[in-house]
Parts: sequence; C-alpha cells; structure tokens
Amino acid sequence: MHVITDNAALLTKAFGTTLLLSVGGGALAAVVGLLVGVARMSPVPFLQRAGAVYVEIIRNTPLTVVFFLIVFVLPQLGLTIPSYVLAAVIALGFYTAAFVSEAVRAGVNTVGRGQAEAARALGLSFLENMRFIIVPQALRAVVPPLANVWIALVKNTSIAAGFGVLELTASGQRINFLEPAAVVQALLWIAVAYLVITLGSAFGFRRLEHRLAVAR
Repeated sequence: MHVITDNAALLTKAFGTTLLLSVGGGALAAVVGLLVGVARMSPVPFLQRAGAVYVEIIRNTPLTVVFFLIVFVLPQLGLTIPSYVLAAVIALGFYTAAFVSEAVRAGVNTVGRGQAEAARALGLSFLENMRFIIVPQALRAVVPPLANVWIALVKNTSIAAGFGVLELTASGQRINFLEPAAVVQALLWIAVAYLVITLGSAFGFRRLEHRLAVAR
C-alpha cells in the first residue's frame, strides 16, 4: 500500500482530472449532441445533411485522431487552445456528441407520430414541438443508451494520457517510470478509481430511469 500513500497527491490530482474530463466532456457532448440530433430531424434539408455528415465522420474517425487534430492541427490554423486539459475536454465532447445525437434520435423515434401531428395542428413550430412535446417524452427512452455513452466517455478519458494530460492512466504510467516494482498496486488502485466513477454513474442513471418510468 506504500505506493498509494507515497503518491497520494499524484493519484488524487489524476482522479480529479479524470472527473473534470468526464463531466466537462459529457456536458459539451450533451449540448452539441442534442443540437445535432435535432438538426438531423429538422424539416430543413441542409441541417439534416450537415448533421448526418458530422455523425458519420466522427463515428468513423478514431478518437486518437480527433485528439491529434485538436491538439496539433488547430494551432497550425491559428486556433490555439490554452491548455491540454481544455483540448481534451473539447475532443471528448465533440467526439461523444455524435453518439449522443444518435441516442437522442432513437429516443425521439419512440414517440408516436400522432404527438407531433397534434402539436402541428395546434400551431406549434418545429422547435416548440421538440421542446415541449417530443423531447420530454423521448427522455425516458434516451436514458439507458446515454448511460452507455457516458461510461464509454469516462473510459475514453484515458486517451488524454498520450497528450500531456495527467489523468488516471497517465498517473499509472508515471508511477511505472518512477517505481516499476510497485506498478501493479498502482494499476489496481487506478482500476478501482475508474470503477468508482462508472459504477456510481450507472447507479445514478438507473435511479433516473426509474424516476422517469414512475412519472410516465
């Protein structure tokens, strides 16, 4: 256990950074993913095509490549991001947004067409229809796939270790460099830390799903 106590500050900082990447990337993915999902279902052909192109490109591009583009390519174009942590949040957020948009679109498709037709008959616009009628009902169906997307996001934060971000995986690499004999203990602690985040999140999503089901 000495490796944990000796590196407590390092591991604690790495755990906090992983949480920051997860929450920041998740919040960005939720906003962008919702906008892309709504765009794909809008009556405007250009928005439909733009949303579809975004989703297909991102889903078929490795996350590591997205990191490279944001960390190394954008500065060459004059768009410098002030920190590697912020760059990692942006990469994780925009990458995960493609999967969030698909979850949103699948959830919206579970709502009966009659709901949208009734809203249009009452004079609601497309955005008003989505905001007040469709999306609130779709949330019940969206929670389970979003839980999977979130857990995948948490695990994807490990890729930030290769881009100068000190998160859980990077802390294990540093301990392996400083104390090779103690790396197994450190990796076990890191695995437990990931489980705390993912299992805690899964419990929270189950509670949310149960509450929405009861409210139905």
